[in-house]
Amino acid sequence: MENLLYHIRRFIPTSLFKVLQPPYHFVFALIGALIYRFPSKEITVIGVTGTKGKSTTVELINAILEADGKRTAVAGTIRFKIGEKSERNLYKMTMPGRFFIHKFLREAVNAGCDVAVIEMTSQGVLQYRHAFIDLDALVFTNLSPEHIEAHGSYEKYIAAKLELARGLEKSKKRPRSIIANRDDDHGHLFLGAHVENVLPYGLSDLELYTLNKDDISLVIEGSTIRVPVIGLFNVYNALAAITCARIFGVPLKTIDRALTNLSPIKGRVERFKSPKGAEKRITAVVDYAHTTDSLEKLYQAFEKEHKVCILGNTGGGRDTWKRPEMGRIANQYCDRIILTNEDPYDEDPRKIVEEMARGIDTESKYTIIMDRRTAIRTALEEAPDGSVVIISGKGTDPYIMGPHNTKMPWSDAKVVQQEMTALFGDAS
Repeated sequence: MENLLYHIRRFIPTSLFKVLQPPYHFVFALIGALIYRFPSKEITVIGVTGTKGKSTTVELINAILEADGKRTAVAGTIRFKIGEKSERNLYKMTMPGRFFIHKFLREAVNAGCDVAVIEMTSQGVLQYRHAFIDLDALVFTNLSPEHIEAHGSYEKYIAAKLELARGLEKSKKRPRSIIANRDDDHGHLFLGAHVENVLPYGLSDLELYTLNKDDISLVIEGSTIRVPVIGLFNVYNALAAITCARIFGVPLKTIDRALTNLSPIKGRVERFKSPKGAEKRITAVVDYAHTTDSLEKLYQAFEKEHKVCILGNTGGGRDTWKRPEMGRIANQYCDRIILTNEDPYDEDPRKIVEEMARGIDTESKYTIIMDRRTAIRTALEEAPDGSVVIISGKGTDPYIMGPHNTKMPWSDAKVVQQEMTALFGDAS
C-alpha cells in the first residue's frame, strides 16, 4: 500500500501536491492506524517533544522505567527498541513514515511492552505522523528557532509543536499528563493544555544542583542523585524525565538507581578519551548540536577546557540564516575551528562552509577541511595536551547526504574511534 501511494504521488504535479498534501498525509496516517488496529490504545504511550533534549530525555525516561521493572519500547532519533531488541535509526528521520509508527507500536504490544516512549517532531506533525496515536503523557523540553524554511515561520513551527498538546487533549486515555519546562519562554503554552495532570518542572524544583566535570548532581527532597551526563541542559533533561517518571509512580529511590547507573547516550555529548600512556590526553566529544542555542550550550559545558571545534552544522537547503551565526558562536567559544562538510544535499558544500566562515572574525582562527574524516584526524593531531575536540552536528546520523538524495554511510563516533586508535592506540 505504501509503495502504491508513493508511485501515485510521483505522477501528481508539485503545485497540485502542495494543495493535496495535508489530506494525503492524513489519509495515509488513518490507513496505517486501521491496518495495525490502533495499537496505541493497548499500551501506555509517552511522547517527548521540543527543539533540544528530546533524544536524551527519551533515553532517561526509558532507563528509569526499565529500572522500575517495566518492559519498554523506544522510538527516536537514536534508535528503535522493543523489549531487549534495539537497532540504530538509519532513516535520518526521527518519526519515519506513518505506517512505521503504528507498525512499531503494534510490534511493541505484541512483544508485551508496558510503555512506549516516542520522540515527536514538528515535521512529523506536518505529515500527520502523530495522528491516531492516543497519548498518556507528553513531555515538553524547550523551543528555539529551527526548521524555519519547512514551516514558513517560527510562529508556525511553534504552532506545529502545540498540535502535539492538542493531540494529548484529544486522547481517549485517562488520566492524561502534560510535563513541561516552566523555565522556557514557551512552557506556559503547553502547561495550558486541558488535561487531568499538569506538571511544570524547572530549576526551582531542586534544592541544589552542581555541574561537575564528568557528571551532574541534583538534590531532590534531601536525596542527591548523580547522573553521568554534563551541562545545565542535561539538568533540565533529567528533571523532565524524573517529573514524568514520578507521575507513573516510580519512587525516587528507583530513579536514583537508574540515573546513577545510566549507560552513555550515543551521539549526545558522547566522549572518547585517548588511552592512558598516550603522548597526550585528548577527549573527543560527539554531539548532535545543530541549532545555535544547542551549540552554544554544548560549548559552555566545556567552558574551562581548550577547545578544538569541528563545525559543519548546517545542512543544504535549510535554515540558511544560521550559518554565519554558528560561525560566530564557534568564534566566541572555541580556541581553534575546523569547518567541514556535513549534509550538503543539492547545495555546493563549499558555499555552505564559506557562509559559516563569515561569522568568524579572524581568518587565522579557522581552517576549511572539506573531507570530514580528514577534519577529525587533523583536529586530533593538532589538539594540544589536555584539550577537548568537539565534533558537532551529526551525533548518531548514519549518512552524509549528497546531491539527488545520495547517501554515504557515516558515523562520527566510529571515525573518532578509528582515528584515535591510529594516533594513540585503543581509545576508551
